[in-house]
Amino acid sequence: MPEQGPPADDAPGNEGHGADAVGGGPGPEARSRGRYPDYPWARLPETELLAMRMKDLGLVIEGTSIDGRISRLRRELDNVGIYFHPPCYLADEWCCPDGVPAVGVAFYLTHPRLRRLESKMILEIEGGQPDEFMRILRHETGHAMNYAFLLHRKKRWRELFGPFEAEYKEVYRVRPYSKKYVRNLANWYAQMHPDEDFAETFAVWLEPGSDWRREYAGWGALEKLEYVDELMKSDVIGRPPKVTPRKKNFIGSVARIATTLANHYKRKRAFYARAYPDFYDPDLTRIFREGGERECASDFLRHRRAALVDNIARWSQENKFTVDALLRDIIDRCQELDLRVASPEADAVLAATAYLTTLVVNYRHTGEFKRHR
Repeated sequence: MPEQGPPADDAPGNEGHGADAVGGGPGPEARSRGRYPDYPWARLPETELLAMRMKDLGLVIEGTSIDGRISRLRRELDNVGIYFHPPCYLADEWCCPDGVPAVGVAFYLTHPRLRRLESKMILEIEGGQPDEFMRILRHETGHAMNYAFLLHRKKRWRELFGPFEAEYKEVYRVRPYSKKYVRNLANWYAQMHPDEDFAETFAVWLEPGSDWRREYAGWGALEKLEYVDELMKSDVIGRPPKVTPRKKNFIGSVARIATTLANHYKRKRAFYARAYPDFYDPDLTRIFREGGERECASDFLRHRRAALVDNIARWSQENKFTVDALLRDIIDRCQELDLRVASPEADAVLAATAYLTTLVVNYRHTGEFKRHR
């Protein structure tokens, strides 16, 4: 996803986040030469770039569009009277370390070369668009506020959002049309855990120009938003934090990660390539036909893979890498069965899209696949 935004967003902010914040990097002269620091590795062949250790990249926030967006967040906090600004650092993924009021920004957003690598390896760039970046940044800031002011210890917090100690689950059953939760990030993320529910609610509350009272009128989520509004006024606005972060707790900081980019992406791709069960041959033979002289189903799907992945990911809210892995397995199985396209192109595309979306949505909503009967 190309990154485009207003000039003010792309300019470095007034408050620096340089070597002290992220563990070293090019000096001021190197950073001042352009929008992005002049890193020697930016011109390396991909194989050599992947062989580099993350901590040797020397990444900094200062001098990139990230700097301006962090300054934008700080202005948003100042405008509502919150004077605690969680420190931001570069991490292997977007994060807020558990219990630590600090925000980790995904390292690949610091440079176009790293964004291209992320897109190639994972097929999408989380936070690559300016609006999405700010939604995620406000969400992670919500976690930081929760930890800094120990808000989750309050009885009313637990009544509205649930037990803070609840177990995190990578696969969680979602209710797509539930009005008990706000909608800020994709994947109905507020439904994952009480802490995520609070962070999402905070993000909606903080967004400038958000008329959340009107937008969520009649929703159960409105009660949570009104509580966050009251909570900020009573416990956060104009007050110092009860917990302050220490750099040694900045989990996932790329300034300290000795693994190579190749190993990083190997682990990340393995995580996203979730274990799907064997695909159902009867379903595939209903969409296509065995043998014959018509176009191979595997070629048919392969030529339309990008469009299928985009559409299925958009409507299922699953990440593109997982959808693509599923589609690749389907293509391989079609080739093994020598399946052919027997129906008109539009009908075949519709049937394949519906079938793949059903598999992915079943997994997204229940944590398992269901065999069609």
